[in-house]
Amino acid sequence: MTLATVLSRTQQGLDAPLVRVEVHVGGGLPAFSIVGLPETAVKESKDRVRAALANCGFELPAGHITVNLAPADLPKEGGRFDLPIAVGILVASAQLPAAPFTGCELYGELSLGGDLHAIRGALPTALQGTRAGHALMLPAGNLAEASLVQGGRIHGAPHLLEVCRHARGIEPLKLATRPTVIPAPSGGADLAQVRGQAGARRALEIAAAGEHSLLFMGPPGSGKSMLAQRLPGILPLMTEDEALETAAVRSLATTMFRLDEWRRRPFRSPHHTASAIALVGGGSRPRPGEISLAHNGVLFLDELPEFDRRVLEVLREPLESGQVSISRAARQARFPARFQLVAAMNPCPCGHLGDPATTCRCAPERIEAYRARISGPLLDRIDLHVEVPRVSAEAIASRQPAEASAVVASRVAAARDRQLERQRRSNARLEAVGDPGVFRASPEALELLHRAMRTFALSARAYHRVLRVARTIADLANSDPVSAGHVAEAVALRQLDRRSGTAPPALISA
Repeated sequence: MTLATVLSRTQQGLDAPLVRVEVHVGGGLPAFSIVGLPETAVKESKDRVRAALANCGFELPAGHITVNLAPADLPKEGGRFDLPIAVGILVASAQLPAAPFTGCELYGELSLGGDLHAIRGALPTALQGTRAGHALMLPAGNLAEASLVQGGRIHGAPHLLEVCRHARGIEPLKLATRPTVIPAPSGGADLAQVRGQAGARRALEIAAAGEHSLLFMGPPGSGKSMLAQRLPGILPLMTEDEALETAAVRSLATTMFRLDEWRRRPFRSPHHTASAIALVGGGSRPRPGEISLAHNGVLFLDELPEFDRRVLEVLREPLESGQVSISRAARQARFPARFQLVAAMNPCPCGHLGDPATTCRCAPERIEAYRARISGPLLDRIDLHVEVPRVSAEAIASRQPAEASAVVASRVAAARDRQLERQRRSNARLEAVGDPGVFRASPEALELLHRAMRTFALSARAYHRVLRVARTIADLANSDPVSAGHVAEAVALRQLDRRSGTAPPALISA
């Protein structure tokens, strides 16, 4: 046989298109060429494959070796094609039988000695390969994540020689079994450690129950970051589909996926010097950014006004759509980005505006310029704006136990279950905001909301977001209708929408 075809896949965002690795061994002067739009790492495969075959005791065929990666117009990148190229050469030169690789996809980067190194993106690749009904053969380093795919026929090999012994029937590779993974604890970040801050804790619970975005505003040291770090601990457990989708995104990241992260809600906290590409993703070879790595989890932006305004503006579309599309001249990629945004900021540059213990030293124009770094359209997309005041010494020294995360999480889970049973999604993801069968708002609640819209000049988007938050408050109270009290609390939790420091008493008491 002088022609062999081996199946593999390339990576384009979360998509993994099928690639046929066609190897032809012909006559003529010795040469080795790879065609089919390979990038640099793929072109270098011929040197790694040549050395690996020699060090494993195989003969590189004399003559012209041509490797075609089809389809030819699809960009190919990475070292994942080393193993299929090497196997294709061995099959084409009759050093290995072809039958064991029929209907089997191969991926893996080869060392010069024949060891198989883990590749990036093994989980989304394994998902699509399994859905296509193919068996999979990949490096042992990727076996743990790939085996999370249910119903897959997956083999892991540490070395090229192990693959060859499997093909010859000498020592067949075992089929991987799906591991039983118990999520690791969240590192002891418990709400019981938070002293005081009853209002902020209440807002955090509402945000967790309805998957709402949240902005904490308060002086330095009031506990804004501490509260945000405890949000993942009260969120409901991920479903199987959510866990697989989250793990698939992590598999594409630089650090790749770790098995101990399975079903753990991600918590991403980029520094305020992060660029737009770091936040959204991109590059010449599109990679997921922080918002995609926070998919089904929490994106925490501390010191929100210190981020470049242009960087913050890129959050507006993903907050609405739950995904991000990255377009480059040669390729496009789409990543999921359904994250829960939590942000923190000081009330002014010095951080002490409104603090009874310390006098603010900022001029009014400095305060206005500081807050103007956050655009109105972005602020309008944040559901809850909550003040976090300074904690008193008595509250810090108090030995009275605070409510633990496990207790809050049980109420959050019950409220989320009610939402899923009613509309199959969280309240923050509702689209049909005018559906009375979903919101079930009383006439008094709607009248109060209309008055709030006129009083505080709320936008249509803010109107709908207040209604969603009110629905979540009602779910936490196990109330079927949304009452005026639920709407009043939802309005009170959008403090930056108010023209004055407090809402008019007539509005709240209505």
